[in-house]
Amino acid sequence: MANDAVVAPDISVTSSSSVPPDPRRWLALAVIAIAQLMVVLDATIVNIALPSAQQALDISTADRQWIVTAYTLTFGGLLLLGGRIADYFGRKRTFLIGLLGFAGASALGGAAVNAGTLFAARGLQGLFGALLAPAALSLITVTFTEARERAKAFGVFGGISGGGAAIGLLAGGVLTEYADWRWCLLVNIPIAILAFAAAIAVVKESKATGDTRYDIPGAVLATAGQVALVYGFTKAATDGWGSGVTISWLASAVVLLGAFLVWEARTAHPLLPLRVLFDRNRGASYLVSILLGAGMLGMFLFMTFYLQQTLGWSAMKSGVAYMPFSGGIIAAAIVASRLLPRTGPKVLMAIGGLLATASMVWLTRLDLDSSYVTAILPSFIAMSFGMGLVFVPLSSLALQGVANHDAGVASAMVNTTQQVGGSLGTALLNTIFTTAVTGYVTDHAREAAPGGAAGQQILQAHAAIHGYNVAFTASAVLLAVATAVVVLMVRNNSGDRSAAQSGDNVPVHIG
Repeated sequence: MANDAVVAPDISVTSSSSVPPDPRRWLALAVIAIAQLMVVLDATIVNIALPSAQQALDISTADRQWIVTAYTLTFGGLLLLGGRIADYFGRKRTFLIGLLGFAGASALGGAAVNAGTLFAARGLQGLFGALLAPAALSLITVTFTEARERAKAFGVFGGISGGGAAIGLLAGGVLTEYADWRWCLLVNIPIAILAFAAAIAVVKESKATGDTRYDIPGAVLATAGQVALVYGFTKAATDGWGSGVTISWLASAVVLLGAFLVWEARTAHPLLPLRVLFDRNRGASYLVSILLGAGMLGMFLFMTFYLQQTLGWSAMKSGVAYMPFSGGIIAAAIVASRLLPRTGPKVLMAIGGLLATASMVWLTRLDLDSSYVTAILPSFIAMSFGMGLVFVPLSSLALQGVANHDAGVASAMVNTTQQVGGSLGTALLNTIFTTAVTGYVTDHAREAAPGGAAGQQILQAHAAIHGYNVAFTASAVLLAVATAVVVLMVRNNSGDRSAAQSGDNVPVHIG
């Protein structure tokens, strides 16, 4: 790889008075939103179908996790490279390839006859999702250049990104219970084909100019480092934090990610230009995204187990229980998109973070027979509004002021941080849960002994509740730290806010 200087043009676009807006931009947003919803849904829709898929394909308990992690690891690990490919190869072209590839991988998974085929299909879904997601977000940034319209566009995108996970749980329950688990994968095919056909007509092509070389060593180091980090946390859940295997994987992750940063600082063609990270607001938004992704998994992961295993609800009923969450986050996203030009991102993100933290603290009160209406629903509502108020300004803040040349990689970092945070949060919180359950059983074993098998069953039930409460507490801490980062680091851009209020024409950087 040659060491020529990077040409990163400072391209900005003023308001509609100097550059006419795309007349089909709102149709383009609808197409992009459909594709983004498909990607977000796929992260959770398979979770509800996991027991059925495990039984149908005779997958062992130890290996069933790969149905989820094969997707999240390839998706999160390759997003940075996907963002650069979108920048250089063409955002529309990359978007279209991602759609077709995602549909093909979904077809392979839906037709899987063994575990290996399903795992491979999930990995391919992650790969094409890593092309599709950053292309979608960067297409929005280059299509909507006026402050008010961009805020509305991010409102739609943020609502889908936040509410899609809960909708996926509902859709997974419906498809699994009334059709077949395979439809949790096959449903992507008609969605992708519809979006592909519409995108050809209404989405405009754009790409970065100047240097267009790929940083392959950086991509290898970043992906390997993220995989090692996620796998290290996963091994901690089974082998313990002090085991040689866990320490080896985590140490490898530190070395690989450290080498990645050193390489990015020295190479002339960085996969992740460090200038993208070192902007104060942008760096804060990425850190908040990681913490929110890790903390929010405390609700989705453990509430699903609580509803189905503790309360004995069906997959369908559990999915329906998340509907208020989906509605709340969409409503909050609409509100946030309207308030963002007036208030700026900091106020909305801080309020949202406080609501999310409070909702998780509320869940620490759950017991064996808690009422959905009084103990669970209030938390769902608070969390949904909190996340809606955070997601919209977070997406906008992460891309504010990014040059056209870096729009794809900056977009990829939004998704990367959410995926890595979610993966790490799953492993971390599961380790905390397992440790808490084991400790509770050990401490109360003598009390349960006289009750025989019935006593042991009751002990395990109480131990699970204790584990949930401890995990929710850890999630609340993560969300509280995210809120603190917002308060201490995020700064409002008063110039953009005032311009949006008055309708003045102010330059808006693409990216």
